[in-house]
Amino acid sequence: MPELPEVETVRAGLADYLTGAKVTSVEVLDVRSLKRHQPGVQDFVNVMTGATLKHFSRRGKFLWIPLDREGLAMVGHLGMSGQMLVRQAGTEPDKLTRVILHAVTPEGKKLELRFVDQRIFGSLAIDELEAVEHGEHIPKTVTHIARDPLDPNFDDVAVMKKLRTRKAGIKKVLLDQGVLSGVGNIYADEALWRAKLHYDQSANTLTLPKTKELMAHVREILAAAVLVGGTSFDEQYKNVNGQSGYFEVSLNAYGMTGRPCPRCGSAIVRENWMNRGSHFCPKCQKRPVS
Repeated sequence: MPELPEVETVRAGLADYLTGAKVTSVEVLDVRSLKRHQPGVQDFVNVMTGATLKHFSRRGKFLWIPLDREGLAMVGHLGMSGQMLVRQAGTEPDKLTRVILHAVTPEGKKLELRFVDQRIFGSLAIDELEAVEHGEHIPKTVTHIARDPLDPNFDDVAVMKKLRTRKAGIKKVLLDQGVLSGVGNIYADEALWRAKLHYDQSANTLTLPKTKELMAHVREILAAAVLVGGTSFDEQYKNVNGQSGYFEVSLNAYGMTGRPCPRCGSAIVRENWMNRGSHFCPKCQKRPVS
């Protein structure tokens, strides 16, 4: 699933091409991609047709585009395999395209925003914006999502305090979108490797210095991944130009099963964890004693 670096890469790309663009028409090729828009397909088409895309925002893995429709935004979630591709009008169709927004930029350039989704876990929907702290407005469906570590208003002290009250394993807490957002399996494994922490160590056993170290690693990894367009292991994640990210060349633990730990040389192992995998060094990241 795309995590913060991948979604931020998409957001920045959309902003470069489509800020201020006006939607001239909408094609819905697969209604399943609008499953979270409760008023239905025709309402989505009606709202989006003629709308101006004011700017592009993100919190964690959620992306939204405020419209020049009072208090409304189009919200996108990429799910497991969603892509938002920007193409020149009339160019060759992309396979598995589900929705197309035909738009004209302020400079008069005709572009298409194509929502492509292989597994159709992602979605587009219209939502009302709600005022929150720091003068921001975010979609109502996103208000339960905590700020992410790259957010300028991220509260390190409050998040670290919350982390250290949780009895759950530290990785589970890092993935809790109510504590902090944007961190998924890949970047959690990498941050824990850097901090020499086992994924199952109870969050409330971490010292304050270790918690600060972990959060610094989380922020560093996310920022570094954004700079190179995120991580692409397959064809399911692409930026708006259809290009892959390449942070995978910098990974130390995730996906490195059987390879030597860059720090100590022990073989990286993978264990099944919550219907996914956790990758770690058994020597550097000692399993907590029961």
